[in-house]
Amino acid sequence: MLDTRNLRAFADGFGGEVIRPGEPRYDVARAVWNGLVDRRPGLVVRPNGTADVVAALRFAREQELVVAVRGGGHSIPGFSTCDDGIVIDLSRMRGAAIDPGRRTAVCAGGALLSDLDDAAQAVGLVCPVGVVSHTGVGGLTLGGGMGRLQRKFGLTIDNLRAVELVTADGGIVRASSDENPELFWGVRGAGANFGVATSFEYALHPLDHPITHGTVVHPIERAGELAQLFTEIAETGPDELWLGFYLRLALPAEAFPAGIGGRPIAAVSVLHCGQPRGAERDLARLRGFGPPVAGSIEPKPHLVAQRLADVSSAWGHRFYMKSAFLRSLPEELVDMAVQHTHGIPQGAGGEFGFWSWGRAIAEVPEDATAFTGRAAAYWMGAEIQWDDPELDGPCREWARAGMAEVGPFAARGRYVNDVAESRGDSRAIYGDGKYERLLGLKRAWDPDNVFRMNQNIRP
Repeated sequence: MLDTRNLRAFADGFGGEVIRPGEPRYDVARAVWNGLVDRRPGLVVRPNGTADVVAALRFAREQELVVAVRGGGHSIPGFSTCDDGIVIDLSRMRGAAIDPGRRTAVCAGGALLSDLDDAAQAVGLVCPVGVVSHTGVGGLTLGGGMGRLQRKFGLTIDNLRAVELVTADGGIVRASSDENPELFWGVRGAGANFGVATSFEYALHPLDHPITHGTVVHPIERAGELAQLFTEIAETGPDELWLGFYLRLALPAEAFPAGIGGRPIAAVSVLHCGQPRGAERDLARLRGFGPPVAGSIEPKPHLVAQRLADVSSAWGHRFYMKSAFLRSLPEELVDMAVQHTHGIPQGAGGEFGFWSWGRAIAEVPEDATAFTGRAAAYWMGAEIQWDDPELDGPCREWARAGMAEVGPFAARGRYVNDVAESRGDSRAIYGDGKYERLLGLKRAWDPDNVFRMNQNIRP
């Protein structure tokens, strides 16, 4: 229980919002993206700037409160909130400032992907980020940052130039290749362990023409053939071409042709960030395969593609996933995924997704960042979304069972942002060598483990 007098003194001097249990806005303030997560923090604070973050963190330490940091609120296991402790909600610290001449962006700690995408595209530039525009840049970046531009421009961390952190002792530090370079190494892949990120600086790339994006859908009976074509195009196509191979249910059923809606399907999604003429050439084999039962590949503005998943990934649904990096995509693994796709619990929407990897990602040396998994050929995820609490057990079990057989095909590393268990095995995520290096950083910057609402590097 918070001391009333101390809380009043803190609130009186705090520049942002202070939200307590019992206030009308409390239930909205404590909600996070994943509907599975229902926690009741003792206090939610919304800083206006870095000085407020420092004040909130110092108050939390004085009161011995668990600290959760919320950027976009999308943490799958719910690290954006906590029971009884304090949530430092950065949602009032939004925005992205672009320097077109230097091709850089500076984002506030609570910025969303839409803030960065919109500001950069306004001057014909882009940063490789995720695929749901209401995701926070902070969580995405500190875990690595996968997205559909990754084969051309790398992961989000590969474009990170500097980050400002409020550390456990209330200090403000800048980490970059020139300042605190060892901390900068750890921030790129395990950054939630070391402080509250209040500012990010990114490198940007020219992208001032329409991209080519969309999906072709086939009956699941053709999954094996489509997977083979997917791997061939991924291996031989240009860096500008990202592909995803999916096994899922055709939902919502009314959006698909008669006889397909609601049934298992196989699909390939693409994003080609080169000129449309080149995309037409590079996608000819995929578009000619079939014919597909449905297709939506066409030129469109990059910002349109970046918002297409916003509704299906809206707040409040229950969500769980498991993932792995793969050395290859063999036929037996596709057959296993097809079998499990037929077992998606009724009332839920599940899928197996396989993303093309490599190229710009693999050009960065494995030891250059804390992120582990650059040598993989593909990323694989089993994702499932539902609304009925009665399905919690079956849906989790579906994803776990579907990924249980992947071990023999897995490559080293895990994408930390995918780890849905609230306390995963961080050593397995990073490997022994990187984990020991991260452990040294944790002991130097957060010896008391103030920042433990994450896939924790325990000092």
